[in-house]
Amino acid sequence: MSASSGSGLVGTVLAHGVTQGTVKLRATGRTDVIVRTITIAPGGSTGWHYHHGQLLTVVTSGTLTRTLQDRSVEVTPAGSVFIEPSGPEHRHIGRNTGSVPVVLYVTYLLPHGSPLAVNTEAPTWFDE
Repeated sequence: MSASSGSGLVGTVLAHGVTQGTVKLRATGRTDVIVRTITIAPGGSTGWHYHHGQLLTVVTSGTLTRTLQDRSVEVTPAGSVFIEPSGPEHRHIGRNTGSVPVVLYVTYLLPHGSPLAVNTEAPTWFDE
């Protein structure tokens, strides 16, 4: 990645990933935009949860394995990007089944005042 020369400007790339296709983000009304890192230790998980808004996530280390409400499993290695959709019908769990920490850089687009995540019960079919 290159940038043009400037005066008094310092920039740091925090994360870089490549999408597998088209990325569509949507927010309506007042929106909290929050950027944070999340580290999941080997054998760790996020627990089942959902979000009130969309998330744009870059995996910078390890491989994240997500089990989704519809029983599908998505495996996302370092250098990849994914979008998490909003709403309780999109509950999911993220797990680190590997031997190195999973590091995520996450940009949240949440309705103003919403929590980062809402913890929820695992689906009845889920057996960890």
